[in-house]
Order: sequence, then structure tokens, then C-alpha cells
Amino acid sequence: MHPRPVNRQAVILESRTMRDSLTGWTQALDRVKALRLLPDGVHLTTRLVADYFEVGEEAVKSIVKRHREELRSNGYQMLQGVELRRYLGSTTDLSSVPGRGLALFPRRAVLNVAMLLRDSEVARQVRTHLLDLTEPARPSSALDAYVAETARRAAEQAAEQAVERHLRSHARIIGAMSCRIARMDTALREVRSRLDTLCTLWSRRSTPDRCPRCRRHR
Repeated sequence: MHPRPVNRQAVILESRTMRDSLTGWTQALDRVKALRLLPDGVHLTTRLVADYFEVGEEAVKSIVKRHREELRSNGYQMLQGVELRRYLGSTTDLSSVPGRGLALFPRRAVLNVAMLLRDSEVARQVRTHLLDLTEPARPSSALDAYVAETARRAAEQAAEQAVERHLRSHARIIGAMSCRIARMDTALREVRSRLDTLCTLWSRRSTPDRCPRCRRHR
């Protein structure tokens, strides 16, 4: 196993694009230590994930809180209600379940945590093995270019999303103002039309001098 420059691991930590390209290499987990799976043979709980990485549960929960959408794309789920009761019906070893539900991590989600967890020697070793597994597919210089390109794309995507959110918020305000102005214009047109109708009726029944509106325009 060859040592890898720190910057490559740093890019894994910072770039979701890079992480997305590596989530299929779950064998990197087994190269460090064996996973303790639930009786279903597929999932780990938050406690089991924390034990694997030799960190506290709060460290794993913090990763979930900050990267929930990314983890969900790799199979993470929080079982509650009917789904939780159905799962517990087929899994008898779980002695207690928190009231808020049961978090389940498949192997891809565990690898995802390894690519996000900074303060874990086990996670660092997983990332090292991950780079070893993927390097044969690309020379070192190509990997460096790939890392730089994915980091650049991730930064550009984040900037574009920020601008889009800003413009979207202003578009809603402008749209609401436009609708209100359109309604006011319609109301004014109706008022003018009714005044014209009243003046016409008044002029037919009386002289122009008796119509207040007509007197103002004389």
C-alpha cells in the first residue's frame, strides 16, 4: 500500500462530486476491519457505525445532520411508525429503540461516513485504501487532474446554486408585486368605467352643470 498525498484525502472530505464517484468501492471498509451488521445482514445502526470508526455516536449524528441528503442517496434511512414496526417484526435482537426512530446505514452509507468523518483514524485508513483501490484505473497525474477538476466543478456548482437561490427569492417578491399592481390597474379601470357610465346617465337626465364630474372637466 503506497502513501497518498494529504491533498487527495482533503478533496474527498470537501467534494461531494468526488465522494459520489467512490461510493461503490465498499470493499475498502473490509480492508480496515470487519463490519458488525444487524441480523438482516445489510444494515448497521448509529451505534455500530460509531463503534466501527471508534468515535462517539454524536460524531456520526453530526455527519448525518450536515449531510442527510447525501447519505440518503446512499441508502441511509430513519425508520419510524409502520416501517419501524415492520422492520422490528423481522429483527428480534434489537433490545431498545429510541423514541425518534431507528437509523439504518447500509455499506454504501457507512463508506459515505468514512469519506466525511475527519477525526477518526479508522476513517482515514478507509480513505487511504479507497485511493489504493481506485488508483489502478487512472495514473497518478490523471488522478491529480481529476481531483482538481472535481473540486473546481463542486465550487462552481455551489456558487451557481447560491446565485439561483438569491434570484429565486427576489423573483417571488417581484412576482407578488406585479400581481398586486395588475389587480390595482384592473380596479382603477373598473372605477373609471363606472364613473363614465354614471356621467352618461346623469347627462341624459339632467344638464351638464348638474354633474360634478362634468363640471370639473369643463
